[in-house]
Amino acid sequence: MLKGIPPILSPDLLKILTEMGHGDEIVLADSNFPAVSHAQRLIRADGHSIPDLLEAILTLFPLDTYVEQPITLMAVELGDDVEPVIWQQYQQIANEKEGKPISIDMIDRFSFYERAKETYAVVATGERALYANVIIKKGVIR
Repeated sequence: MLKGIPPILSPDLLKILTEMGHGDEIVLADSNFPAVSHAQRLIRADGHSIPDLLEAILTLFPLDTYVEQPITLMAVELGDDVEPVIWQQYQQIANEKEGKPISIDMIDRFSFYERAKETYAVVATGERALYANVIIKKGVIR
């Protein structure tokens, strides 16, 4: 046990977050995401929600201030009748943890998949919300 470390962050996830450098990206993947086939490094966080993990990660992890949109979401596919209310939670968490409004990008599903293959790691979660996948870009600790 360590003081100040959210207990939801496993030792393996903490190691990955520590290894990441400025500009590296990590995917928080919902339970439908093909995490195993898209990950260079896979971290299991089964049973945990993405909002809980995002809040814990952003306690330790600065977002990149050198890009306009340090957070990227998977856009809803044309024809899908889904309104991902979870995105509002992400916006609220990011704004609160960074102390300012954070701009969030949206990319189509297949672009998201290709970008995910290039990220430092993928965290496979138990998140059941549709279109809940998120990529976050690490910034600099000053």
